[in-house]
Amino acid sequence: MDPLSEVLALLKPRSYITAGFDAGGDWALELDDLAGRIKCYAVVAGSCWLTVAGEAPVLVPENACFVLPTGRTAVIGSAPDVVPARASEVLDPNRSGQVVTYQGGGDVYLVGSRFEAGSPHVELLLRSLPPLMLVETSGDRARLRWSIELMMEEFREPRPGSALIAQQLAHMMLVQALRLYLTGPAREDVGWFAALADPRMQAALTAMHADPAHSWTVRELATTAGMSRSTFAERFRTRAGETPIAYLARWRMMLAAERLQHGDDTIARIAGSLGYESEHAFNTAFKRIMGTPPRRYASRVRSNGSGVPVA
Repeated sequence: MDPLSEVLALLKPRSYITAGFDAGGDWALELDDLAGRIKCYAVVAGSCWLTVAGEAPVLVPENACFVLPTGRTAVIGSAPDVVPARASEVLDPNRSGQVVTYQGGGDVYLVGSRFEAGSPHVELLLRSLPPLMLVETSGDRARLRWSIELMMEEFREPRPGSALIAQQLAHMMLVQALRLYLTGPAREDVGWFAALADPRMQAALTAMHADPAHSWTVRELATTAGMSRSTFAERFRTRAGETPIAYLARWRMMLAAERLQHGDDTIARIAGSLGYESEHAFNTAFKRIMGTPPRRYASRVRSNGSGVPVA
């Protein structure tokens, strides 16, 4: 699989709430339910303001789609200066498959979904993403627009299976939005996703994901990217926020953590399959990156049941 598909597969996003939202008048909601979650919505009619914690307000126009992937609290509303109500107190948590009308509706209409991340690695995977990803859904964005229009149809005319279809369409909408963001104008973002948006860095990431057990050197990866060693190393660090070898080590540990949680392989077998010559070297790397020895990690995630390590 390509790097984006592999990361999403490891993240295991599952649609938790898929709904329409129709708001009117002066309104604002504090989205206080985003920790460990991804929110992806499209503005079908009207416009709204979105303010992610620590960032300046952004106007989200009609025919735009936004993704909130980092779990930061955000405020959405008719204007940046409206005092927000807490979404967790205003909105019904069982509203999936419905259209919620807020303050009479009629001014802005959104459709989309909030995704639960079914992986204990969610923080490692999401924390370096941009706090807000904004893309247009009009013009040549036919696939994204198609999934949005079908989702709207399921909300307008509910039929047997509508809730499930809407959830599947929400997954398509999320992947299409991420795709469009990757191929959009160059940005100053830093992280693995930003590196993936750079064609040459993408070539190196694809190589590492295709064969994570290989003893990759910076020179080999630079050759794959069609660059000199020094230029590649500097560009990768600038775009990804870490060295290529550090990225490779972290990706290996996330793959290892997944197998420790769900598989029955021994630690020695996992270590060997990811390119480590000894179990000791693997244990050292795992503890350094994941914060706990692999055996203890496996015990915690399995005994916890939810897949999230407990302290």
